Amino acid sequence: MAQVVYYFASAIQLGAPHRKIAYSVPTGNFGDVFAGYVAAQMGLPIEQLIVATNVNDILHRALTDGDYSTGTVTPTAAPSMDIQVSSNFERLLFDVGGRDGLALAEQMRGFEADKAMRLTNAQREGAASLFTSARADADDMAQAMRWASEHYGEIIDPHTAIGLHAARVSDLPADIPIVTLATAHPAKFRDAVERSTGVRPSLPARVGDLFQREEAFSELPGDYDAVAAFVAERATPSA
Repeated sequence: MAQVVYYFASAIQLGAPHRKIAYSVPTGNFGDVFAGYVAAQMGLPIEQLIVATNVNDILHRALTDGDYSTGTVTPTAAPSMDIQVSSNFERLLFDVGGRDGLALAEQMRGFEADKAMRLTNAQREGAASLFTSARADADDMAQAMRWASEHYGEIIDPHTAIGLHAARVSDLPADIPIVTLATAHPAKFRDAVERSTGVRPSLPARVGDLFQREEAFSELPGDYDAVAAFVAERATPSA
């Protein structure tokens, strides 16, 4: 629900509710863009939600031709999107597919068994009323980072670049603004950003000495009770 807020905040700055707006959202797990769907259901005049994926494109395939099937994960410079199963996508399928929980549960059991499923006609049509998608490969991602740097002096991270690419290839009318959601500080991906732009982003001042700090970590056994006890011990304020 917290993510819904910035859809409203950005839309109002651009003229909502008297002006329609679109969003391009780089996503792997569908959570951030589902917040946009919630905002639209609450009345925000969103013309379109563009689901931007990298080459691990299960969401793009699902939205373009109904193919929701897993494969081999391809490592990319946008690792938060290097996944095969988008856990939040099921929430959309429930809502646009008739809100039939039993039918969806059966559909998802089939997916878990076969690692593949086809979206129903109702699911595809319901999603298509608001969602579209675009896929970016490594060249698309790098080109978007260069474009943002050369034209606007903005240094963006690889995930944000995928969203920017999707916005730039959109066929929406020019009078509908597209907001691209930024997802990470570019300094988290300094090598990838430098390869694409020639600029090595600096760490924010508050963590400027991060790599000089002493590393601290704890080793735990692969046991649920041990992990739960460790978390509980540190979650309780000391007297």
